[in-house]
Amino acid sequence: MLHAVIMAGGRGERFWPESRLSRPKQFLNLLGNETMIQSTVRRINRLIPCDNIYIITNEMYKELVKEQLPTINEENIIVEPVARNTAACIGLACAFIKKKDKHANMVVLPSDHLIKDEDRFLNMIELGFKKANLGENLVTLGIWPNYPETAYGYIKIGNMDEDLAFNVERFVEKPDAETANKYINEGKYLWNSGMFIWHVDTIMKNFEIHMPKLFDGILNIEKAIGTGNQNHAIKEEFIKLDSISIDYGIMEKAKNIYVLPCQFGWDDVGSWTSLERLDNCDDEGNVLKGNVISLDTHRCIVKGSGKLIATVGIDDLIVVETEDAILICKKDKAQDIKQLIGEMKELSLDSYL
Repeated sequence: MLHAVIMAGGRGERFWPESRLSRPKQFLNLLGNETMIQSTVRRINRLIPCDNIYIITNEMYKELVKEQLPTINEENIIVEPVARNTAACIGLACAFIKKKDKHANMVVLPSDHLIKDEDRFLNMIELGFKKANLGENLVTLGIWPNYPETAYGYIKIGNMDEDLAFNVERFVEKPDAETANKYINEGKYLWNSGMFIWHVDTIMKNFEIHMPKLFDGILNIEKAIGTGNQNHAIKEEFIKLDSISIDYGIMEKAKNIYVLPCQFGWDDVGSWTSLERLDNCDDEGNVLKGNVISLDTHRCIVKGSGKLIATVGIDDLIVVETEDAILICKKDKAQDIKQLIGEMKELSLDSYL
């Protein structure tokens, strides 16, 4: 049987002030008529039934998940007691899936990505499941880059096999602009989408080899699922786990790693500047949303929640207004909004977070 795990515990800090601790990016309607997590579930539900779709999130967001995703069974909403990065998150999901289906095939998806060509996306997921079942293979989806993005990790590809999958030579961290341009010119690097496909037994074997502490914790949690000790066991075991990404903990170390190069209109919608790529711009290159009037304004992103926003003679700025906060930021500093959040925490401005 096919199962899907949707990771929905992130904070989406680069979309402050609209994304807040109480309602982060994945629960916002940034594009279209659905929130990002609603789009993610609807998309994969074309291939996998709701009974086999799991949402793994923070306790703080459980009610938001239930509110926005009423078709998902409550027992399929898995709550992380603390944040422990993607390896522990995926491991916890494995415990629940393995308890239900020892022969499960699973796809792991972030909850906050945009995908324009859904048919092609689902075709690639199906190809990934086929490759995962041809051996003890770990499969990831890579995206052919169309510009030198510095906010994404990359995957260097090796040779293509008869299944149209490529061996992974290595995973690389987010590059600087010069290195990103080099990757584009070489033509052997894909964007790392953070989407994975494997058989549950395969990833468990890799946890046992490369992350034995995590593996033992997962087994202890699996034994407790469905018993009166379930919540206690999850809290006790999960809090002991190291905070490591699945890329670093498994994918950079394991054998039989394959990547499927994809082109289906993917974007991780990582910061406010994403709206320029994804939304309609006016004749001056502006994205204007809400009650906005502009004069001599070029290449700006302006988003309001009701108040009139008037701009005159500005270029290359992000302006976002909410009920209690206003962000004004140069577009080339959009990634630094996360650093701004850190400053706000130090100043105890918690009511604005």
